[in-house]
Amino acid sequence: MLETELLTVKQRPSVADTEAARAIEQDEEIRNMTEEQLIEGINRLRKERNAIILAHNYQLPVIQDLADFVGDSLELSRQAAQTDADVIVFCGVHFMAETAAILCPDKKVLIPDPEAGCSLAATVTAEQVRRWKERHPDAIVVAYINTTAEVKAEADYCCTSANAVKVVQSLPPDREILFLPDMFLGAYVQRMTGRRMYLWPGECHVHAGIRPEDIQGLFDRYPDADLLLHPECGCISQCMYALAEGELPADRTFIYSTSGMVRHVRTSPAPTHLVATEVGILHRMRKEAPHKRFVPVKEDAICEYMKTITLPKVYRSLRDMVYEVTVAPEIADRARRAIERMLEIV
Repeated sequence: MLETELLTVKQRPSVADTEAARAIEQDEEIRNMTEEQLIEGINRLRKERNAIILAHNYQLPVIQDLADFVGDSLELSRQAAQTDADVIVFCGVHFMAETAAILCPDKKVLIPDPEAGCSLAATVTAEQVRRWKERHPDAIVVAYINTTAEVKAEADYCCTSANAVKVVQSLPPDREILFLPDMFLGAYVQRMTGRRMYLWPGECHVHAGIRPEDIQGLFDRYPDADLLLHPECGCISQCMYALAEGELPADRTFIYSTSGMVRHVRTSPAPTHLVATEVGILHRMRKEAPHKRFVPVKEDAICEYMKTITLPKVYRSLRDMVYEVTVAPEIADRARRAIERMLEIV
């Protein structure tokens, strides 16, 4: 059940001209460095700083290749919580670095460009969540990881696309659930669990742009393919209906988080995979299974926020130890409870 009365329209964060980008333009050393020199410099600095570089599956290929670990939000959260590094350089978007800072208050967490935002996280504020909770005082609040620290502090549980179904299944069956902020993921979880849920009407602009018409006719063109769908996609409800009606082949249509997609391509016998998520993951898939073919369902499914993280920014972040991500202790303590509950659910 969508709840729209509390929703206010917010503009997506802009990455057209960030402070970090301007700093690079004015930095003579960095401007004169080649890609090879930047990589050498980053490798030297991360050793000197005892730093670990974490990168999301949607990062630029060169950033993924440089990282110590590449994964989805759940995997990266776990890596951050377990690392013995002194410094975490988070190559992702801002809420991910915030999560690392919450889990690792004794570490220095850096993000190479602090204006790497998230259109989904921008759809809901902590004040809106508080007002929503007032309308449903006995409900359990489940916040997708794609939210600000302030929103997480208002939640009872966090989840990622990899464990959202399990999180909801673990909740008492007699309690209402407020699920935020992605309405497509929420609808998928609601259908998979059969639970009564109130859904916040937010969306990731990249995934929401993958529509049912992008799926139509794919198996006619690629009869030997598996179709891999991310549950944030705007087509997800229609695809679940098509699966139930036999209009999509159940043995070749799979709904996964990005980590689930990567595991699938490693083991599936299918020679071709149709991939419905942000196209940055194709680089990792091609590395994991170089003998297979990967076709993006939507070629322009590109997150501009993920792509703001570049080699020069990573180098500058480590060289100058900028930009540090911190979360106020009173917010972090409350948000940590919801995140740790998420991490306990395998």
